[in-house]
Amino acid sequence: MIIEVRGIKEERFFHPLQLIAGLFFEEAQVLSTKTECPQLIVDFKLRVGERAFVEGAIEGKDIQASCERPIVHLADEKETRKQVKNMLCYVFLSLLQQTTGIQQKWGILTGVRPTKLMHKKLREGMRIEEIQRDLKNNYLLSGEKIQLMEQIVQHQLKVLPDLYQLKNEVSIYIGIPFCPTKCAYCTFPAYAIHVKKSLVDGFLEGLHQEIKEIGQVLKEKGIRITTVYFGGGTPTSISAEQMDALYEQMYRYFPNMDEIREVTVEAGRPDTITEEKLAVLKKWNIDRISVNPQSYHQETLKAIGRHHTVAETINKFHLAKEMGMSNINMDLIIGLPGENLDIFEKTLLETEKLMPESLTVHTLSFKRASEMTKNKQKYQVASSEEVEEMMGRAEQWATDHHYHPYYLYRQKNILGNLENVGYSQEGQESLYNILIMEEVQTILGLGCGAASKFIHPQTGKIERFANPKDPATYNNGYEHYVEEKIKKIEELY
Repeated sequence: MIIEVRGIKEERFFHPLQLIAGLFFEEAQVLSTKTECPQLIVDFKLRVGERAFVEGAIEGKDIQASCERPIVHLADEKETRKQVKNMLCYVFLSLLQQTTGIQQKWGILTGVRPTKLMHKKLREGMRIEEIQRDLKNNYLLSGEKIQLMEQIVQHQLKVLPDLYQLKNEVSIYIGIPFCPTKCAYCTFPAYAIHVKKSLVDGFLEGLHQEIKEIGQVLKEKGIRITTVYFGGGTPTSISAEQMDALYEQMYRYFPNMDEIREVTVEAGRPDTITEEKLAVLKKWNIDRISVNPQSYHQETLKAIGRHHTVAETINKFHLAKEMGMSNINMDLIIGLPGENLDIFEKTLLETEKLMPESLTVHTLSFKRASEMTKNKQKYQVASSEEVEEMMGRAEQWATDHHYHPYYLYRQKNILGNLENVGYSQEGQESLYNILIMEEVQTILGLGCGAASKFIHPQTGKIERFANPKDPATYNNGYEHYVEEKIKKIEELY
């Protein structure tokens, strides 16, 4: 779909309009220049002063929309542009909803973190009723999504009543870039460990050094760690001996390990879980892990490149429970190739037999670099309507079984323009998941492909710094990445 937009001169406004168009049309192009055969022409009129006025119309059709609002902080050029951008998106979304008959329940929100917006408004002193009206009237969110956001934000503040005061602490993400195989939908740093085996020792040597040097700086500056999260990849792909040495290094150098609120290890691939590895986790007082089925349909697992069986997932869950893992998360993915509502119902029935402490329900996203996106014709997925129905069933199942939604995020190219939601039993929420999504404190990324997110304790300004994704590149230059992170820590604290 080629959409020609007239009346808007600033190029910076075209990217958000492109994101809005992508909600309605596959491979949409929003162009500012005249083209020979646009399929849709949108005419905008824009006036900005103490009040801003935006009007839009679809050429050749009796479809119009407009928006008028006072400009707050008129002297702040950046803030003014942001308000005008939101108004343009409001009008553009209204026009496309009228044109297609499709209603977007998330309104003009196309970013990853919707609940962060609600937290921001709460910190600014807005009452919840005002926020609800603002989201409905100015962002065009449906009542259903506003209610979900409110439910999650209130639960987060119950779980972490000091959420807004954690800006002077940090959390740590440790990336282990190896997996048994790479899943078809995955774009994380995840290299088949049997192929990259020669790089594992070198990678771990660099990671040990990162842990030592970062830990020493945090200790010198008196910076507390809130949570530690081992992700990847699959951190349990390495051997039990290598895991043991890694956690010993963490305990040796991270300050006040006994005061850290949570340590999580992703053991997402059941085929990496063994008694020896679970014993190592227990030895170091780590009892929060993930055992991820994604689906309980064997044909689906084969199609997406997961080489474990449904039975193995169930058996490893029970083994983990027997060996003292008291907070197990399981991930499910809605919309996997070949799956329909009936198959998803069977997945929920299997989940009900296990009742993990937390359950993260993802909606399939066609990530640009994934094998699934590169070969879309191979993977037949459900319609947006059926995917939305599956999400509705997941929500109902969670409510019926006394799970609370506690964090939420969205992605580009997500099926049905839906969301990913984490549910948990009371008191079993992942604190790290809340902290990474709401961006209230610095997250230090150690290891391969780990991104650090430095958040200025006073201004809230965010700066990102990423370690390389490739193990060989990381092994050859981890010293540089450690030095850069230390410089940033010293600037901020």
